[in-house]
Amino acid sequence: MDLVFSGLAQGFSVALQPLNLFLVLAGCFAGTLIGALPGIGPINGVAILLPIAYSLGLPPESALILLAGIYYGAEYGGRISSILLNVPGDASAVMTTLDGNPMAKNGEAGRALSLSAVASFVGGTIAVVLMSLFGPLLASYAVTFSPSDYVALMVFAFASLASLIGKNPVKTFLGALIGLMLASIGIDANTGVVRFTFGVPDLLAGIDFLVIVIGLFGMAELIHLVEQQSAGTLKALKIDKTFVSMKDLALCKWTIIRSSFIGFFIGILPGTGASVASAVAYGAEKRISDTENTFGTGNPRGLAAPESANNAAAGGAMVPMLTLGIPGSGTTAILLGALLLFNVTPGPLMFTDRPEIAWGLIASMYLGNLALLIINLPLVGLFARMLTIPQQYLTPLIAVLAFIGVYSVVSNPHDLYMIIGLGVFGWFLRKLEFSLAPVILGFVLGGLFEDNLRRALSISGGDWSILFTSIDSVVLYILAATVVILPIWFGIRRRRAVKGSTT
Repeated sequence: MDLVFSGLAQGFSVALQPLNLFLVLAGCFAGTLIGALPGIGPINGVAILLPIAYSLGLPPESALILLAGIYYGAEYGGRISSILLNVPGDASAVMTTLDGNPMAKNGEAGRALSLSAVASFVGGTIAVVLMSLFGPLLASYAVTFSPSDYVALMVFAFASLASLIGKNPVKTFLGALIGLMLASIGIDANTGVVRFTFGVPDLLAGIDFLVIVIGLFGMAELIHLVEQQSAGTLKALKIDKTFVSMKDLALCKWTIIRSSFIGFFIGILPGTGASVASAVAYGAEKRISDTENTFGTGNPRGLAAPESANNAAAGGAMVPMLTLGIPGSGTTAILLGALLLFNVTPGPLMFTDRPEIAWGLIASMYLGNLALLIINLPLVGLFARMLTIPQQYLTPLIAVLAFIGVYSVVSNPHDLYMIIGLGVFGWFLRKLEFSLAPVILGFVLGGLFEDNLRRALSISGGDWSILFTSIDSVVLYILAATVVILPIWFGIRRRRAVKGSTT
């Protein structure tokens, strides 16, 4: 413990240097603006700005502090478009749309944005504290997860979808199935077999997640607005001076703490990411506290859960990168590349050989979380005023942001046609009262599930029993079964109680 405190003292001496303090603030602010653009997300934001950080001639610790600030700044910025426009900035922001956007449509955009900022701050801070105290130990455990354990984790995540979203479990299941089907398009990496491309060469590499999320959410929302506008049923959104209150914080305090721990522990597992963490945290909170079935209609706890979880997962993903040299997510893989670019080898020895980098980065994350809160809370009113833009101007704005966001990342004209087609498909699903979140989560989890299932079966030579030999996987399967069975059991008991009271 003395080593931790001495390391943090050295880290703060680095992070509080005027240049590094400026870079933390600049990174957080730039990351917030980048993340607010639909589809860009933290991974693309860090990738775009990495050459700039390298060309500035900064010391390694300063460059990494800047890139890390962009990382968690973009994590929060993605929530702005999710809450205000119902267009998630990245995969982890999908769950934020479920209650954040209804709050905005109810005239509580300021309350939603400020609650998001506070939940993100607490989640990020808890993650950094846990990283400081238990990082190396937790990372050592995380890398013991085998492919079969990851399969069990994905099964648990899918089980969380069973009663996660919407009132119709059949439509939730079908939505996740559609996502799984979309994830299987392209060349099978293991066998080289071409799947579901229908002779279109641009589909051989599969469909990019960015295209899926912008098409199903951004373009579908655009078509929905145009439909309402042409029918004359489009209503102006109310904007009042709502802000997070002490009552909201008291209501959500345990939600934020629970979800922060869930997000952190899932985040340290390499390859899972904040999208899995936010989905699991939302599902857990829905079962714990949604006694009146109000999640999905603008419940503050339904917003606080994924917001605290995804920021905690972002911090958790830094743990295996710093302590073992194994990236925990796509964004930390880019940060790992940045370290190697500066001839710094991450791993346990970095804490002794280059403590100014390891501890300086950790200390900067404490400051970065505080900076995000200071920067974004005063801007809540300004962001909320975006909803006062007349709909005839807001509609083309969404379209322009969607096309720019996709083309700036994939640079393929075919994908622009894809988002239009997926937008029409998403609009059709909305007309049938499908929630689009299970589709996105099915797409994200489907790729992880298939990859790890293939690896597990390759290791065992096709023996399926490998999926049930680990204690970790058995525990996760039991939790998955519990998640599915308990709501059914409680429902049966509730119906019997009602039936008994009426006789």
